[in-house]
Amino acid sequence: MKLWQKNKDSLTEVSAFTIGNDKEMDLFLAKYDVLGSLAHIKMLETVGLLESNEVTILSTELKNIYKQIAEGNFSIEEGVEDIHSQIELLLTKKLGDVGKKIHSGRSRNDQVLVDVKLFIRAEIEQLVTECTQLFNLLIEKSEQHKHALLPGYTHLQLAMPSSFGLWFGAYAESLVDDLITLQAAYQITNKNPLGSAAGYGSSFPLNRTLTTALLGFNDLNYNVVYAQMGRGKTERIVASAMANMASTLSKLAMDACLYLSQNFSFISFPEELTTGSSIMPHKKNPDVFELIRGKCNTLQALPNELALLTSNLPSGYHRDLQLLKEKLFPAFTTLKQCLQMTQLMLSNIEVKDAIMNDDKYKFAFSVEEVNKLVLSGVPFRDAYQQVGKQIEQGKFEYSTTLNHTHEGSIGNLKNDEISRMFKQIVNQFDFNKVAVALNNLLIDRQ
Repeated sequence: MKLWQKNKDSLTEVSAFTIGNDKEMDLFLAKYDVLGSLAHIKMLETVGLLESNEVTILSTELKNIYKQIAEGNFSIEEGVEDIHSQIELLLTKKLGDVGKKIHSGRSRNDQVLVDVKLFIRAEIEQLVTECTQLFNLLIEKSEQHKHALLPGYTHLQLAMPSSFGLWFGAYAESLVDDLITLQAAYQITNKNPLGSAAGYGSSFPLNRTLTTALLGFNDLNYNVVYAQMGRGKTERIVASAMANMASTLSKLAMDACLYLSQNFSFISFPEELTTGSSIMPHKKNPDVFELIRGKCNTLQALPNELALLTSNLPSGYHRDLQLLKEKLFPAFTTLKQCLQMTQLMLSNIEVKDAIMNDDKYKFAFSVEEVNKLVLSGVPFRDAYQQVGKQIEQGKFEYSTTLNHTHEGSIGNLKNDEISRMFKQIVNQFDFNKVAVALNNLLIDRQ
């Protein structure tokens, strides 16, 4: 079944090629297509295109389909092109001609648009949940290990003292900025394209403001041409936000791989969280972090893939846009898994104590000794030369006692302020408003 079917079937090879992986990808959209249809038929009733009794029976059956999807008992039948066709087919089989009326005032183009936006919106909410859990864990670990010193490096050369408090806290604050970009992507996603039809509107007197409220969107994509142009752009912006978060996880994973190696030996993990070697019995390999690094590096390529896929398309719909789903939809699962596995690993991390008491790290304290001279009144350049000569002559003496007090330093992490920033961003998401709106669509009022 095809919604656009005329008198002749397409060549089998053409159908197979144009449908591609659409049926598999459309299962991600199944429940959102039902939600879009529930809102659409309520609106059609208000403009006289559906009778009240028709809306009642259509709503009941759509909710039954939604329940099947939620329970995992839904599939797209052989010979049915996509999710929109499958749902309309089920309605028509059960209700007859009234099932065909749900397509009035819609095109598959705006059906796909609204389904994708509802799906992305829900996925962003899940990402925020996972990100929040990881953020809280990082802050907890930062406070727990704030007194444990850690060598800091520049150019992979020993530089200055750092701390595990700083290390964990740095990634927590990185997630703050990642969430800011995700919130911006959410705002762009959370606009209603339904009613734009094929990208040029409809001669029906549609009430797009009503469907916006029913689906919990914050606003409309007002211009119907732009609503269609927004496809590809929305996905690219969301992918960029995801890539930012992936970059944070990838860098953290790389640090963990280095710090776990025997050459550093700053951290360790229980054996059940690492892997061994088929011939080297001493190995504890950081495979989880290596895979997080690899998967997240792949996610960082996603915005460029989507840009190349859509960058030379003129306005209006093009079948190229179908391929966006294959790139973006599985990426949400990948990023969520990486967030979850990072949480698992960091929940079980073991931090080595007194790392910097080892004499090999003594020159990391050279700046501390320079600063002490400066505080006693010696000009900085003179102090720098004095300590430099001590190092050259093998006479360098130092203390591991630190007194860093400025905001964001070893002795003043400001995790409370970092947490404040994070909470401010989380509170800008209107997930509760969305949940209330969608719940109202699904409640039986008979």
